[in-house]
This record gives sequence, C-alpha cells and structure tokens, in this order.
Amino acid sequence: MTTVIEERVALMASARMPTAQGDFDMFVFRDTAGHEHAALVHGTVAGREDVPVRIHSECLTGDVFGSQRCDCGEQLQHAMEHIAACPCGIVIYLRGHEGRGIGLAHKIRAYALQQGGLDTVQANIELGLPVDARSFEPAARILQALSVCSVALITNNPDKLVSLAQAGVTVTRRIGSMAAVNRHNTRYLQTKRDKLGHLTCTG
Repeated sequence: MTTVIEERVALMASARMPTAQGDFDMFVFRDTAGHEHAALVHGTVAGREDVPVRIHSECLTGDVFGSQRCDCGEQLQHAMEHIAACPCGIVIYLRGHEGRGIGLAHKIRAYALQQGGLDTVQANIELGLPVDARSFEPAARILQALSVCSVALITNNPDKLVSLAQAGVTVTRRIGSMAAVNRHNTRYLQTKRDKLGHLTCTG
C-alpha cells in the first residue's frame, strides 16, 4: 500500500516590499521538502474572488541574468506589472523548479545539448531526466493559506490549471502570459506549444 503525504506550507516571514512594478507584501512559506517559496501580494486578497495570480517557477538564467533562451524573465515582469495595475493580485515564486524541476546543473547540461541541435524536451530525455518534474501543489497550499477564494491564473501552461483544480483551487479564467519572440527562443517556444501543449501569447 502506498502512503500519500499531502504537501503543506508554513508561513515563515513577511514584510513590505516596494518594487519597480509597484508595492507588494512579501510572504515566505516553507514546504515539507524544505523549499522556501515567495508570495508577492498586492492589495487585499483574503476572501476575494477572481484574484489575478501568477505561479512562477524559479529560473535563475531568465529571471536574474536575462537569458534570451527562455521567456521566463519577461513573463515574471509582465505578471508583476499586470498585478500591480489591478486592485489586488499575487505572484507566487516557486523555488526548486529550476529547469522544470531538474536543477541548475542539469539545466545547463540541457542547454549544451540544445546548442547541438536538440530541443528542450529531447535534451531532458537524452540526459535521462523527466521532461517536467515540478509540483504546483505548494502554490495551491499558499493560496489557501492566504484565504483566496478563486483565481484568474496568468499562464500559458494548461497543466497549471489542471494542477490547481486537482489541489482544490477554483480557477475562474486564464489570462495569457506575454513574452517576446527572439532568434534565441523561437524553437523553445515552438517546443512548449507543440510538445508540452502550451498556449501561445506573445507580444
């Protein structure tokens, strides 16, 4: 018999955080695996319906260094700008999701294989790694801890919609996540669309 252990999160710290996009309250949650996730909350979200939410997977290369191989950094900035312009909203930043959960070193190994002609899915398979090893359940638990009633999810990834619904979060609608196409990420975006079922929303 298999024992299923439900993921839980615990609130560790919170503080006001002004950003270039607007003012947020930052909440840090720790999950059962020891990962510390951030929730940037704009406005009052407790008890609210249809709250704009971006669940963003950690991406050091895109979010911090501005890599043009992916659209992660642009999606994060767009989401923060969109939410800051709304009455309320949340950006959940999930740690431990680097490279769709394979880690930074493996991600860079996959980058090297992509330079040799493989796409992102083929590179992971070549390395003997899962195509996507992420769990979005911690995000669902964070939303529940913040007492959000329902969310308008900012994403192009249908798996996030399904994962939240399975974890008991009501998703009222999807908001497309914007990213610009460049010569470095064209194949990456095509692979997400054709092999991973992502919806496209570029700007």
